[in-house]
Amino acid sequence: QVQLVESGGGLVQPGGSLRLSCVASGSIFSINGMGWYRQASGKQRELVARITSGGSTTYVDSVKGRFTISRDNAKNTVYLQMNSLKPEDTAAYYCNTNTQLLSGRYLEVWGQGTLVTVSS
Repeated sequence: QVQLVESGGGLVQPGGSLRLSCVASGSIFSINGMGWYRQASGKQRELVARITSGGSTTYVDSVKGRFTISRDNAKNTVYLQMNSLKPEDTAAYYCNTNTQLLSGRYLEVWGQGTLVTVSS
């Protein structure tokens, strides 16, 4: 199958920056959309940013101008550069991919999550 491993979360002061990474491995033929979601305590999971295989990007309004999503197709990796972080960005961040397996089957995969805490 496919595994996603996220890294880069942690504690940062307001106004600071973090860069999240998510590496996909396994029986991968190709990866279509890749994205980052987040879930704050007591709230529903929401889409933060998504990038297509062609590089088109989508962002939730609250992060536009502060976050940048990118991908390295050769490394099956998606990144989320987060700048000007705010306390309301505090959440568990999850990587998500729409992956075509070597078998031809498509599979939606989620990572285990990485915690981002923005606090002074």
